[in-house]
Amino acid sequence: MMRPNKPVGIVGYGVYIPRYRIAAREIARIWTDGQGGVPVDAKSVPGPDEDTITMSIEAGRSALARGGLSAAQLSAVWVGSESHPYSVKPSGTVVAEALGATPWVSTADWEFACKAGSEALTAGMGMV
Repeated sequence: MMRPNKPVGIVGYGVYIPRYRIAAREIARIWTDGQGGVPVDAKSVPGPDEDTITMSIEAGRSALARGGLSAAQLSAVWVGSESHPYSVKPSGTVVAEALGATPWVSTADWEFACKAGSEALTAGMGMV
């Protein structure tokens, strides 16, 4: 990774983990006829009214609170996921609006699961 000319850091972060769980043994029962190992007891699963957008909004609100920032101070709202709820409607614009970061904000949807996070961080460093 290239080194930025100016100091770059994270002032706040947020997470959201759905409250619903499915037993790992149930997943193993379906996928491997109960013959597979289960490295965890349970996996979190989104509720029927939760998706990438709703979880991103909750994580964004948490990040703003932890960082002591208002949504109006944001220059960009980027959402990374391997499963955006809409194929032609960007998640980032919906999240930015819900956070109150609009109208003067850059939005983007990042793809490829874990790579989305590292790619967005690298792009954010470039914006600074």
